[in-house]
Parts: sequence; C-alpha cells; structure tokens
Amino acid sequence: MRNLLAFDIGASNGRAILGQFDGERISMRELHRFENHYVELNGVCYWDLPYIYNQLKQGFLAFRRADIGALDCFGIDTWGVDYGLLDKNGHLLSNPRAYRNAVEEDCAEAWKMMDFPALFSHTGIGNESFNTAYQLYRRKREGDAALEAADTMLFMPDLLGYFLTGEKKSEYTETTTSMLYNPIKRDWDRDIMAAFGLPEKIFPPIDMPGTIRGRLRSDIARELGINCAAFAAVGTHDTASAVAAIPGSGSFAFCSSGTWSVFGMEAELPLLTDEVRDAGFSNEGNVQGGFCPLKNIMGLWLIQECRREWQAEGMSLSWDEIVREAEAAEPFRSIIDTDHASFFSGARIRQKIHQFCAVTNQPLPDTVGRFARCIYESLALKYRYTLEKLSEIKGQSIDSLNIVGGGSRNRLLNQFAADATGCRVITGPIEGAAMGNLLVQAMALGDLKDIHALREVVGRSVKVETYMKSIKRLATLEADAVPKWAQEKLREALQSQQKKDKSKEAAR
Repeated sequence: MRNLLAFDIGASNGRAILGQFDGERISMRELHRFENHYVELNGVCYWDLPYIYNQLKQGFLAFRRADIGALDCFGIDTWGVDYGLLDKNGHLLSNPRAYRNAVEEDCAEAWKMMDFPALFSHTGIGNESFNTAYQLYRRKREGDAALEAADTMLFMPDLLGYFLTGEKKSEYTETTTSMLYNPIKRDWDRDIMAAFGLPEKIFPPIDMPGTIRGRLRSDIARELGINCAAFAAVGTHDTASAVAAIPGSGSFAFCSSGTWSVFGMEAELPLLTDEVRDAGFSNEGNVQGGFCPLKNIMGLWLIQECRREWQAEGMSLSWDEIVREAEAAEPFRSIIDTDHASFFSGARIRQKIHQFCAVTNQPLPDTVGRFARCIYESLALKYRYTLEKLSEIKGQSIDSLNIVGGGSRNRLLNQFAADATGCRVITGPIEGAAMGNLLVQAMALGDLKDIHALREVVGRSVKVETYMKSIKRLATLEADAVPKWAQEKLREALQSQQKKDKSKEAAR
C-alpha cells in the first residue's frame, strides 16, 4: 500500500489529502483544510506565503497523527500564473503578488513591446490580463526593486516545493500558463523575455510531471517527526491534475469547476491558429506532455462573492440552501455575461450584476434565488457557447462533457449544463485535482505506466453521475423553447463586449 499526500491549494482554500494506493484502486481522505485568501497591503494584493507554508507543515503533522506508516511521496498543485522571487541566497524577496492585481493597462503597455498576435504565436496563450508575462512586465516598468534583485522566479507550487526540498525547478504544466513558454521550442521563450526586458537568469530548468524532483529536507522531517518522503513533480497547475483524473473517452470536453470554470479538450499539439486565438482559447500543458486548448470562464466566483455579501448582512446560507432557492426561482429572468470585465475583481458583485442587467434592459435580481439562478443559468449558457467554439476548432462534434472539481457537487448547475449543451454530462471525481496529483505521484514512483493506466484507476476508484438533457425541466434549452432568446441575449452581450474591446484596441 502506497501512502501518498496531495497538497491541493486553491485561491480560496487548501487541503492536505491522503491517498492510499494498492495498485488497483486509490482511496482518499482529507487530513487538513485551511482558508486561503490574498491580503491587500498599500494597494497591492499578496498571497501570505509563510501562512500557506505553515499550513503545509500542519498537513504533514496530520499525516503523522494518522499513524499509518511512512510517507512514500507528496506533491503540490495550485492555481496558475502566480509566482515568487528569490534572491541570490535563495531567500524570498517579498510575498508573492496575487493575480487579482491585474488590469487591462498591463496588456496595453506590454503590446507596445510585442503585440498580442505575436505573443499568441510564440506561446499559444490567450489574452488574460493576469498572465505572468504581463505581471512581470508591469514590475519591470515600475522599476520594482524585488525584480531587480531576483535570482530565481518560481511559480507558487514550485516555490512551496523549494522551501520543503531545496530544489529549484519549474514544472511544465504550470510553466505553460505563464505566456513565457514556447510550445514549439518546448522551452522558455527568450524572445518575449528580451522584448519585455526580463532577466533570463531568473527562469529555472523545466521538469515534467511524473518525475521525482527531490526529498523532504531532513531538518523539516525531524521537526515534523516524519520520514524524508520523495517529492514528485505532479501536474502542479491544478487544472492539469484535474484533467488527468477525468475518466473520459471518445470525443469529450472537460470543465474543471470551481472559482473558475476551466473549459477545454485535450490535444497532442498546440493549436496556434488565428481562429483559436480570436476565440480566446489558451494552450496549456497536460500531464502527458501534450496540451489542452481551453478557456478560463469566470466560474463559481460570482456566487461565492454573493454569498460573502449575504453573510456580511447576517444571512447564513449553506450552498444547498442557495441551490434550493435557485431551483424555486423563475427560469431565464435575467442573463449575464459571466466573463464581463466588471465581474473580475471582488466587492459589490450583486451591484455589478444589477448594472449589467440594467444596461441590457433586463429585470434586476432581487432575491437569493434570482441572483443564484441568474448566475447558474448564465454559466450553463457560457458552457454551451464555449462548447460550440471547441467543436468548430476540433472540426467534429463533442458528445460528452466531463465536469470535475468542487463545482461538480452542484447538481442543479450540472443539469443546466446538460440542458444547455445537449451533451451527456458526466460529473466526478469531486476531488479531481487531488486525485490527479496523487496518481501522478504513483506514476513518478513507477506504479503506473501512463495516463491510460492512471485513468483506469480513476474509473475503478470513483462513482460518476450522468446527466442528460431533460425536455421536461423549465431550464431546457430546446430550440423552440423560451431559452432561445436567452441564448441570443448572451450572444448579443458577448458581441457588444467584443466590439468595445476592438474599439479600445483601435484607439490604442
């Protein structure tokens, strides 16, 4: 029996999850959970790295208390793009900045050095203001002292791994999110570094998922009372780990559902056409060394922010209660473009939804159920819109959608997704990123041969649920039903936003 430990850290919480693998099936148990939020200081948002690092130690202590023997291996996955800087002595120069600092101006300034079509042709990464390349160029423009003093840049999972093992490397899947990786050269893109004036020396060697990177430092092992376990480079980008754990086959799309809904498909080679670029897709790496053409959709962040506001007003609502309220609300009363720029930053999300609805001449949501239904139905419509784009890019129809991650618990949204897309929707595993993390550790240890063997273990270890389009539900999206105008409303909103974006680019 292998004892494996996955640290799965998201932008809102983190977990230490034990995986016990007998060669055929894997069982999982949460050992430790903690909250994770960025902190604003003097107008800049930072991740509290010492706090997160200490929480990883608490996860190791929880493993020791489980009293199940030695730890064979551990791995870390987080969200993409964010990083920390180390000085020449290997010390942290400042807490890592959070991607929520990003603004459109960062893109506009970077394009003066290399325009977006060129950046896409070099990297295959879509235009998101939080891309690492834009973040670093902003610091370069500001004459940031930390960047000037930096000797090494490490992405969040690699940075945490470095403090636990002493190894400085950049894992492939996380590296591909940065807009600094060239998928044709299979290396850092030094043309972009030169254009943005970034020091090449800070970018470390890249390693692949499924390799052993090092071991837990002996001093930390003694402090925690555990053995010097192996440290594996897993799919350190949480989406890559989640996609690895999809028990999919045939022509399928995936949605890693959480704060973001990361929606895409798998491909052996990057798709670098103008069509892919203009549709807003990125080519991010997967654990088998290929690519996932995907789109980042503003996901459950919207309802999470609404719930935060309701809690501040004294309304203690569980997620199940919010879903019940949504189910009871009228269908398609209000539809929003979930990716509208106004929704990116937190605070006053309900007010921003009101503003969007007012501009588009729709009724304003005024109850918990109406806000929640508006968000869930809008997300389902965005899934349909994105799936249609994926089918066009792929040149063939997609017959199933696999939803993994915490958002797959939302049965109402799952049904809306089936109704909207007309596809069979398969949900699970819920802890997709953690399961992928654990099983790639097993690959690194030599227990699993490849991604096919990994997915066979997933199929044997978890039960999945299937949702089919229901013509009886009020949320159905049959062409001759009410939702047709809802789809058109979303398309009009998207087209309007695209026209505004083009006008801004022309003005620049």
